[in-house]
Amino acid sequence: MRVVMAPDSFKGTASAADVAEAVADGWRSERPDDDLVLLPMADGGEGTLDAVARAVPGSERVPVTVTGPDDRPVETAWLRLPDGRALVELAATSGLTLLDDLRPDTAHTTGFGQAIAAALDAGATGLLLGIGGSASTDGGVGALQALGLALGTAVPTGVTGGEVLDHVPPVDATALRPLPPLGAVVLSDVTSPLLGEHGAAAVFGPQKGVTPDRTAVHEDRLRRWAACFPDVDPTAAGAGAAGGTGFGLLAWGARIASGAATIADAIGLSAAVAGADLVVTGEGRFDAQSAEGKAPAVVRALAAGLGTPVAVVAGALAAPLDGFTLAASLTVIATQITGEPDDALRDPLRFARIAGARFARAQDA
Repeated sequence: MRVVMAPDSFKGTASAADVAEAVADGWRSERPDDDLVLLPMADGGEGTLDAVARAVPGSERVPVTVTGPDDRPVETAWLRLPDGRALVELAATSGLTLLDDLRPDTAHTTGFGQAIAAALDAGATGLLLGIGGSASTDGGVGALQALGLALGTAVPTGVTGGEVLDHVPPVDATALRPLPPLGAVVLSDVTSPLLGEHGAAAVFGPQKGVTPDRTAVHEDRLRRWAACFPDVDPTAAGAGAAGGTGFGLLAWGARIASGAATIADAIGLSAAVAGADLVVTGEGRFDAQSAEGKAPAVVRALAAGLGTPVAVVAGALAAPLDGFTLAASLTVIATQITGEPDDALRDPLRFARIAGARFARAQDA
């Protein structure tokens, strides 16, 4: 058999590449002669750069030092693709995992903008911008300032992040860097608008430390930010992604696309699936949100269109499994093996190997 391993990361516990390797190891223990193709997936969040770097021959990591979301320097990299485009990952420059403590008012996206500027300085002909995993609710103002945006009013020294939005409008975009020739594509699996009950502050603010009594403050800041760009629609799908960074990038002239679908195209997943007998995908938790453009849903749809069976492995399965021929929950496997469901969080790769072995045995049933 030819089997494609295309899981997303198990957020907070295992990278997509590690999960793909673990499932493959389990499969080989039962069917060592099968041809396994490892194409770890991503949707624009943490691990996107790693997934593309692994899957695209000739891609090159370019080191860069940026200002992290709490002002500490971050040693990171952007990815130069063989076609001249650059991939920049917000999670690696301005991400939540870079904070020791949540900073709901002052965390910022400056480092993300600095990395984008570095890629442009190096001659990037186009940009792929993964914006999952943001630490801030600054509307992307930090990133745009790093790209040349000026504020029309003086901002007190030391004010960063969402607090900057207390000092807008107006803004001066005349010095904002132009888009590269091939433009900028924002990779996101989030369809939220900028404002309202489904917007950046209400839905994603809490994970960044915004308490209920402060939600209205952040909402008002983002509304002021939206007023700076009257020609940009704050209700656009994805404008609320990454604490409103989606909106900021739309204001720059970027367009938003499905992160998982764009990454699938970049790594050549369609061709691999077309030549496979089975595809294995997955993520940390497969739930109702998974159907809204996340990697497993994109892989499932791609496989269905090509007539290739698809299996899913997840830390937990909490949604209907329509369209999957096989499924494995690491929590269930851990409960069966050790009696402790939390072992799936402590050692997910152990149970991913078991899932891979079970999938392989099912081929001989």
